[in-house]
Amino acid sequence: MSVSTAAADQTLCTPLPVLGRDVLVPLVTGGEVTYAALDYAASAPALQRVWDDVAAYAPYYGSVHRGAGYLSQLSTDLFENSRATVAEFLGCRESDQVVFTRSTTDSLNLLAAALPDDCQVFVFETEHHASLLPWRDARVTYLNAPRTADEAVATLERALADRDPYGPALVCVTGASNVTGELWPVKELAAAAHAHGARIVLDAAQLAPHHPLNIAELDVDWVAFSGHKLYAPFGSGVLAGRADWLQSAEPYLAGGGASRKVARRDDGGVDVDWHTTAARHEAGSPNVIGVYSIASACKALTEAGFDSLVEREQQLVTKVLDGLADVDAVKVLSLFGDQAPRVGVISFVVEGWNSSHFAAALSAEYGIGVRDGLFCAHPLVRTLLGSDPQTQGECGAPEAAPGEKSLNAIRVSFGAGTPDEHVERFVRAVKELVQDGAKWNYRTEEGRCVPAV
Repeated sequence: MSVSTAAADQTLCTPLPVLGRDVLVPLVTGGEVTYAALDYAASAPALQRVWDDVAAYAPYYGSVHRGAGYLSQLSTDLFENSRATVAEFLGCRESDQVVFTRSTTDSLNLLAAALPDDCQVFVFETEHHASLLPWRDARVTYLNAPRTADEAVATLERALADRDPYGPALVCVTGASNVTGELWPVKELAAAAHAHGARIVLDAAQLAPHHPLNIAELDVDWVAFSGHKLYAPFGSGVLAGRADWLQSAEPYLAGGGASRKVARRDDGGVDVDWHTTAARHEAGSPNVIGVYSIASACKALTEAGFDSLVEREQQLVTKVLDGLADVDAVKVLSLFGDQAPRVGVISFVVEGWNSSHFAAALSAEYGIGVRDGLFCAHPLVRTLLGSDPQTQGECGAPEAAPGEKSLNAIRVSFGAGTPDEHVERFVRAVKELVQDGAKWNYRTEEGRCVPAV
């Protein structure tokens, strides 16, 4: 191997610095260990670069769009430049708008509020609740979980062709499943939607942090994602895409910033002239710190070489899947099959184990943080587990003691900040727990499995 090739391989295998990478946590068996954060799908740790950028800006904090002073002008420029950075990161079209929200959930509820009258919405049962539930005021068709990417496209095409009446329609689909990590055929689904006169919104909460995406190339109408999945702090999100439905709708929130002019009428009422820009749906003082954090993360991922980050993550995916395949008691959950491309999100069940018990043992005995439960995607997890779709469950672990059957799963997820050692420790821990059992006793407390003290 040449020196240049070796250097390239070394660069490929270097995780991006994130907050918390050196945090020590206690083990119930004694001693401490560096915490292995393997719950990126819930919230990814903030990049150190993002935190440093925010800290550098903090002394210059000022009101946005509301002041003539230097700090207000600086903050306004930073806010609007962040909008341009996000638009570039997403490959937005020239006519697209970038609206800043609180989260993916907030973004999709905003779009739901902007739907034209009598709009039909088509959504697969495989969606996260953030994209499954906001369409309460529309006529919604829920589509069964497909078992191949081709079946997903065919299912959508049939549903759109059969709709009656033939009016405005919206398709909502994930880019990467928050349960299985599998990539969905977004470009093909967008083509199917447009061929039948429908629009499509992409839930990119799990796609944007793990894979480059381009609105123009995918030909989707909107993209929604959250900052806290994209290595930024909590409290900020994005809805980016076509402006027409958003401009035609009443503001998502009524208040300062959304209005251009407000005047009293002779009859005592109020006339309001609303903005037609993104500000129409950004009423109130904006979360400039959150917005800047998202822009900083976008820059960091781009400058690090997103393709290299994807390649490295795929090495980690292979390492985890190969390790789990060596354990007969482990069943990895999948819609599209073992060979389907996926991001660093993998869910599984372990024969003979309650999932909450297994996750608790990973944390208490190995210092590994994973997620257990139904992952706020109840219909999908029920389908994958083959359980009664009417069975009640919660986003966390249901009441089930160690050794009892539980209708939930375990999810391990990772990304640009994950060291190789963390996934290696995870694979080793799974094998040891299955082979030797837990070293500690556990009990159920307030619906969760915890070490018995």
